[in-house]
Amino acid sequence: MKIGIDLGGTNIRVGAVSDGKIVRKAQVPTPHTSCPDEVVDAIVNLIRQVAADDAIEGIGIGVPSVVDWEKGIVYNVMNIPSWKEVHIKDILEGTFGVPVAVNNDANCFALGEKMYGAARLYDDVVGITLGTGVGAGLIFGGRLYSGRNTAAGEVCSLPYLESDYEHYCSSGFFVDCGTTGRDAATLASEGNADIMPVWQEFGSHVGNLVKAVLLAYDPQAIVFGGSIAKAFEHFEKPMMQSLETFMYPNMVQRLKIFVSELDDVAIYGASALVQ
Repeated sequence: MKIGIDLGGTNIRVGAVSDGKIVRKAQVPTPHTSCPDEVVDAIVNLIRQVAADDAIEGIGIGVPSVVDWEKGIVYNVMNIPSWKEVHIKDILEGTFGVPVAVNNDANCFALGEKMYGAARLYDDVVGITLGTGVGAGLIFGGRLYSGRNTAAGEVCSLPYLESDYEHYCSSGFFVDCGTTGRDAATLASEGNADIMPVWQEFGSHVGNLVKAVLLAYDPQAIVFGGSIAKAFEHFEKPMMQSLETFMYPNMVQRLKIFVSELDDVAIYGASALVQ
């Protein structure tokens, strides 16, 4: 049995994965204190809870930040101010006596989709998460490619218009439009015509992000995840319209684009970090 941990700024989610399935899972709100040990203690307690009396083979953890994956050191975690530099690999290996692997959360998403989701049919995949922020993970030749600091694939931080791709392809875009992603999706589902120009513009921005991904990585497939991706039906058409202007139309025609249907994909991906 392996343990997968999804460390977020809002919640810590932990699952026990055995034979390709999550057999137990638990979560708690992420402690927001000045003491990094409180977050560590919460992780340790959740691991013990989901492990029960079963033997643990290894532990994988995904974090919303850059990571020294070789040493297992996490730096400057988003929305967890106390985690400036945490040697989480050493801490968990010392506590549980099993191998521990640490990586970026978007990489865990991509790996989870490759190992357990629809992306398992492809060798070259880019996983893109659309939510509070935008993240991307790379699968090349069937294997996760993280880069030296687990930041490979983060095209969302490239300059775009007056900011970067993340600003225009995340929840911040909807806030700038005077709404939220959730409310915009609800209104669109109810047939509110006034909200559709917002989705039209959003889809155009996502289409331009896909163009950047195509030029940088030329994948077989792109899989979207995250809270905003659940509203894919509302921005798929304008996204594809944006792609009609791409300089290499054959690349677009051969590209597969789909939305993750795998629940708890971050937990699955984190557990798959442990070989």
